[in-house]
Amino acid sequence: MPANIQRNKLFVASCMALLVTSLSFGIRAGLLDTWKHNFGLSQEQAGIITSTAFWGFPLAIIVGGIVVDIIGMKKLLVAAAAFHLFGIILTIFATGFWSLFISTLLIGIGNGTVEAACNPLVASLYPENKTTKLNHFHLWFPGGIVIGTLFVRFFGVNIPDTFYLDNWKILVAVMLIPTFIYGYLFSKLEFPVTERVSSGVSTGEMYKSLLTPLFWVMIILMFGTAITELFTGQWIDVLLKNVTDNALLLLTIETGVMVLGRAFAGPVVHKLSPTGVLLFSAIFAALGLYLLGHTTGNMLFVGALVFGIGVCYFWPTMLGFVSENLPKTGAVGMNLMGGAGMFAVSVYMIFMGGYYDRLVAAQLPAGATVQAYSDAAATPAMVSALNEAKKAAGPEIINATLTIPIILIVAFTALFFYMRSKTQARAQSVSQSIA
Repeated sequence: MPANIQRNKLFVASCMALLVTSLSFGIRAGLLDTWKHNFGLSQEQAGIITSTAFWGFPLAIIVGGIVVDIIGMKKLLVAAAAFHLFGIILTIFATGFWSLFISTLLIGIGNGTVEAACNPLVASLYPENKTTKLNHFHLWFPGGIVIGTLFVRFFGVNIPDTFYLDNWKILVAVMLIPTFIYGYLFSKLEFPVTERVSSGVSTGEMYKSLLTPLFWVMIILMFGTAITELFTGQWIDVLLKNVTDNALLLLTIETGVMVLGRAFAGPVVHKLSPTGVLLFSAIFAALGLYLLGHTTGNMLFVGALVFGIGVCYFWPTMLGFVSENLPKTGAVGMNLMGGAGMFAVSVYMIFMGGYYDRLVAAQLPAGATVQAYSDAAATPAMVSALNEAKKAAGPEIINATLTIPIILIVAFTALFFYMRSKTQARAQSVSQSIA
């Protein structure tokens, strides 16, 4: 590593940038119902707004992955700070659906741009320990969600409910602080070239490597791991709000477990191997979703704990697997993985937003509409009926999502044995060559 590259400072700035990304998830997850009330949004509209961040993310991460080797990681990260800044300010001054839609898109593009530059940056800074350091970097995603959700809950518990309705903008403005910090740090620091460039792999060879069948298998599996982790995390407050009084605390528990798990990723990855970690994760994610969808009371917190253990290593280990086993795919390969995951979440979220509204409507009396029962003029009986309908609909969405990690268990079992056979074959080949 060149002497002018301050590896630790670049890593800290990267973590700060990811903190902004995660705060946007945590704070927005806690404000969805507030926005629905303030701006008269349906759950489907709320789902569209939320999903906008997820398809703004893949747009940015794929474009960023293509240009990062051309313009450099520094310019890309300064641009990310600008997208975050404008998105946060527009959210603060939002007046309805479209302003929330555009502001969320800008924040999503900022989030994707951060990942487009920071994932290859971390891999370039720590080529000898990529999967572990990617886990350490990505612990700031659940870490920021913990901070954001606790911040929302703190104000919700300690001051009147009108705070949510009139002064929620203060919560959003909190994200400006780390945005200014990471933008300033990246503008002053020197950056290395990407690992692909430093190793002498040509651009043509990189794109050719993207056609490897194993890479596209990982892209498809990324669809499932991203939906399992991010959809559930973003919607857990909405889905279980009428099942428990502490739905947002479930998200805090889940993400808190993820922070601890990723902080101690090194021994786990070394003991189980990346494919073993992914199989372990799928099993626990399925068990956690089952508990969240089939239990009530304190068992929901057990479900959140188990689910957090399950999804803890999904995202960084998927990226680390590709970086270690398909290194010639370079920054484009890592960013296509991230973009594929977020795109899948955005599509799934839009679909589930409409499905949730239909499930709620089906629980109401014949001819009733969700909008009428959500209106300020709704009678206490109507409000009670709507809450009961939501109480039934939330777990149904979770149970539908449970199918995905069950499929992943089968897929990662096959991947585990495939990679083990490749390792054994390689070891046997080396042994024969020595003999």
